Amino acid sequence: MIISNLRYYHIVTFGCQMNKADSERMAGILEDMGFQWTDVLDQANLILYNTCTIRDSAEQKVYSYLGKQAKRKHKDPSLILAVAGCVAQQEGEKILRRIPELDLVMGPQHVNYLGDLLEQVLKGNQIVATEPIHIIEDITKPRRASKITAWVNIIYGCNERCSYCVVPSVRGLEQSRTPEDICSEIKLLEQQGYKEVTLLGQNIDAYGRDLPGTTETGRNQYTFTDLLYRIHEVSNIKRIRFATSHPRYFTERLISACHELPNICEHFHIPFQSGDNDILKKMKRGYTHQRYRQLIDKVRYYMPNASITADAIVGFPGETEQQFENTLKLVEDIGFDQLNTAAYSPRPGTPAATWSEQVDDDIKSDRLQRLNHLVGQKAAENSRKYLGEIEEILVEQENPKENNQVMGRTRKNRLTFFQGNIDDLRGELVKVKITEARPFSLTGKILK
Repeated sequence: MIISNLRYYHIVTFGCQMNKADSERMAGILEDMGFQWTDVLDQANLILYNTCTIRDSAEQKVYSYLGKQAKRKHKDPSLILAVAGCVAQQEGEKILRRIPELDLVMGPQHVNYLGDLLEQVLKGNQIVATEPIHIIEDITKPRRASKITAWVNIIYGCNERCSYCVVPSVRGLEQSRTPEDICSEIKLLEQQGYKEVTLLGQNIDAYGRDLPGTTETGRNQYTFTDLLYRIHEVSNIKRIRFATSHPRYFTERLISACHELPNICEHFHIPFQSGDNDILKKMKRGYTHQRYRQLIDKVRYYMPNASITADAIVGFPGETEQQFENTLKLVEDIGFDQLNTAAYSPRPGTPAATWSEQVDDDIKSDRLQRLNHLVGQKAAENSRKYLGEIEEILVEQENPKENNQVMGRTRKNRLTFFQGNIDDLRGELVKVKITEARPFSLTGKILK
């Protein structure tokens, strides 16, 4: 169905890169239907919240926003109010009991069916779409937020069963896209002038396990490593990144390929979650801190200056002070360039949420502060290594705080600022000499 009269839409996105990619695809579907984007929330005839349930705080923020729009719908019944993403999948029809004004509730697996679902809404139906379903290929061009960097999904869902994580139950089982479809999308992006692509998956190293076919030696011919080689064969996109990796599946063959292939950026995001083996076992992560350290050693053997970032959780049920200090020791020893940290948040339907040994909030808060302090120290040490170096920067946008500066990232994903005109430099790869270093960003001077 194509909307005959002009309508405006607005999407609010919470959470991870996967959600951002999903929102771009849903925006493309809406524009294909005749909707037009607006930055002004109160102008929108359709408001869609693409939600995250990884932490309770994010979920409660969604309900706060939905409540405000529900009041608006009482004044304007023509407003279409939709909630998508992980909260929608987790809560399903229960959301309607809390926010009965909603027109559409849809889980992540239904993103590419948004057009069909809206057709039913426009006929006056209230729709809940959270049942397991095969994810169809994206047949609508996304409305991408950038014309320089782009997300490309390669695998949906997750088969892991970490005891704290709700993702497998809300995003479904692993479903890999075919190499042909992935490569076609990347080739199109190259033709459109994109300089950087980030390959996405909840557990990206698991790519291809569900695709049929093996080599003569019995090895799965559709591994993530094979996909990287294939992308390099068909495309000359300047920069390729990927996220998120799982230590259990991050192989030496993959590390070697990243070293060998020139367009793979020297930046690896490999969550470790805890530096204590007993906690890792309770988390059901499937590796030890020794195994994780060996993995990082292997990355640095091939690429000594690679940037390493990760995720960590403090205050997991039963975590003792000594176990937390084991996490601090791992962070001290490895010296991450950046670390996404969080205090453990019990999530519905996960085993850890039911355990009696929950850590007090004040202890979790104290540990989070101590960890973040150490992360800042190590990041500052790593940043100082850039001083005087010449880095290749992909210019993305103007510095919102200094309109005479532009900003972009190094191959290692360090945010960098320098003087320049965005109209002249947007999308360009330029050489910049680093003159100032902060824990998580750099300043430099462009070389002519």
